[in-house]
Amino acid sequence: NSAVQYVPYRGALRPRSALRLVRQYDIVADCSDNVPTRYLVSDACVLAGKPLVSGSALRLEGQLAVYNYRGGPCYRCLFPRPPPPDTVTNCADGGVLGAVTGIIGCLQALEVLKIASGMGSSFSGYMLMFDALEGRFRNIKLRPRRADCAVCGDSPSVTCLQDYEAFCGSCATDKCRALQLLPGADRVSVQQYKALLDARVPHVLLDVRPQVEAEICRLPHALHVPLRCLQDRDHESLQRLQKRICEEKQRTDDQTPLPVYVVCKLGNDSQKAVKILQELPAEEIGSVVAKDIRGGLMAWATKIDSTFPQY
Repeated sequence: NSAVQYVPYRGALRPRSALRLVRQYDIVADCSDNVPTRYLVSDACVLAGKPLVSGSALRLEGQLAVYNYRGGPCYRCLFPRPPPPDTVTNCADGGVLGAVTGIIGCLQALEVLKIASGMGSSFSGYMLMFDALEGRFRNIKLRPRRADCAVCGDSPSVTCLQDYEAFCGSCATDKCRALQLLPGADRVSVQQYKALLDARVPHVLLDVRPQVEAEICRLPHALHVPLRCLQDRDHESLQRLQKRICEEKQRTDDQTPLPVYVVCKLGNDSQKAVKILQELPAEEIGSVVAKDIRGGLMAWATKIDSTFPQY
């Protein structure tokens, strides 16, 4: 369409400017990749009375919904409270297939055109779920607008834009964020781990990345148990871990707990895994001291082994 005009705004969307920008347009399409921005854009659309076409994608899945349109729910109606920051996976952490974002983006553009032309939206009150692995689409009916919603309800408590980073407890960025879930005593640097590796100190290295990432690259001596298996207390996975721990303990007569060092891509999931291991009873995996490797395998590739693949 040669008549389309693009007006770029160079800079991050902030509460002090979002409402002024949103009021200039008839329809808003949200393609952001972080929770604070999604709440910010949704609240701004409600306060400005604009429909919001929201799309998201992660790994091989995508979602599409239209909020605040013809009496339908807003984003806060579905998600009154943000998720804990350590449970959120962004594209930088989890990855996303470019074709998936292309499909969701095209569907967003289609909904914008339908709303702008007066045809209406197919996804007001519904959410489209796309599974690229199975090649399937399905629609989920959403809850109606909540009368007690903080921003679009009958007696809203949110009447102006707020500090959404404080509200969500996370930064409004899609860049890799470093979580701090463990005290410093429960973490080691890649340099410290390399030193104990060179000294042949008995230990177990546990790689908790998803299977697809472990197939890309891995440290040869690492035992691979995905974080999801630990979260689900998968019996077979815990048995494999216990077996490796017993094998390592046979290398030493020391009765002190065996160190288990946990690694992932960036040092976030490994902290979650350490917390799980610390909560497991000794009879399940034996007497161990679990610590995570700060910065994960990407720090290893940057600071220790430049030939290790970065992805």
